Amino acid sequence: MNTERVSLWALFVLFLRIGSTAFGGFMALIAVVQSHVVERRKWLSHDEILDGLSLATVLPGAIAVNVIAYVGYRLRGLPGALVCTVGVILPAFLLMLALSAAYFTWGQMPAVGRLFMGFLPAVAAVILVAAWNMGRKTIKEVPEALISLIAAALMVWHSSFAVSLSIIVMSGAAGWLIFREKRVAGNSNSSGESKNTGRLLSVSAAPLALASPFWSVNTIMLLKLFTTFAGMSLFLFGGGYVFIPLMQHTVVESTGWLTRQEFVDAIAMSQITPGPIVVSTVFIGYKVAGLPGALVATIGIFLPPGILMLIGTHVMNRIKQSVLIKAVLRGIRPAIIGMIISAVIAVGMTAQQNWVSLLIFAAALLAQLKFKVDVVWVIPIAGLAGLLMY
Repeated sequence: MNTERVSLWALFVLFLRIGSTAFGGFMALIAVVQSHVVERRKWLSHDEILDGLSLATVLPGAIAVNVIAYVGYRLRGLPGALVCTVGVILPAFLLMLALSAAYFTWGQMPAVGRLFMGFLPAVAAVILVAAWNMGRKTIKEVPEALISLIAAALMVWHSSFAVSLSIIVMSGAAGWLIFREKRVAGNSNSSGESKNTGRLLSVSAAPLALASPFWSVNTIMLLKLFTTFAGMSLFLFGGGYVFIPLMQHTVVESTGWLTRQEFVDAIAMSQITPGPIVVSTVFIGYKVAGLPGALVATIGIFLPPGILMLIGTHVMNRIKQSVLIKAVLRGIRPAIIGMIISAVIAVGMTAQQNWVSLLIFAAALLAQLKFKVDVVWVIPIAGLAGLLMY
């Protein structure tokens, strides 16, 4: 298909909608993206999404945000990556900004426990449907099924970046050994791929230009916020929870920007926003330097990993037609599906173990599989059900 027909405005609006309801962790967000981009609009294939997820897993940064940058880049090059990323982050940024302002004004947290009791079983259902849709089109032979099952078992046994990286490496090696002599169907490159990689830094740095009117507030402090979070972002491997100790050491013990209680509250607030846990940088930046600080800290945490992801995507687009790379990717894709299945189990175990959760889970499955309800509505409705039933 000609991806130039996908307008930047359409991409921004779609990912703004997705970002407004992306509760439940990065796998839930990726499941929603897969539903819209692959199942409904057919802008990318299942294999292309899995390739982006495998790349995001081994690079630093928030995995879901990196996958979305990958999707935008494949569809409309650097401008597409920028508008998709901004669209999906903006709702969480604005909500976290409002919560931070309320916190420092009244010192109170919103009571949302019951709402999230309803979210979790629905999130598990959304991820399960995504795994099913991907798996039935990707897993075609017994070796692929075995790779998927082993990956799921390893992630259930011990979910960490080291295990995730080991799964990617081992499944890629298995793909090379098993599939290298077989004819592997290739994916056509998206016509939206950038032809001038020299534009990468200038386009990716555009958000910093938008922040320029604020630099007069406290240039030194804003620069320190940006460099601190940009530096930390390069160590963000394995998901936001792994990142918490480093962030706490930096903003509580090293810089003294937050008290220990404020840091705990910042992490708690990030859990009630539709975005990654690292959106807690909004809270930190807001306390240190108000709105400009929140903006600069957020840019700092997302920009460097985003640049690395786009470079990795560009390289992958160039080499993936190699017979060797095709075999490696054919091994990695079922492993990624196994990792997604393990996320269903992890989220399900986090939910309340009672009949209400089971009912919400079953209703969310039925809504997606039988009635084809847009997943953007499934999770919010489940949250309201939890609010009423718990």
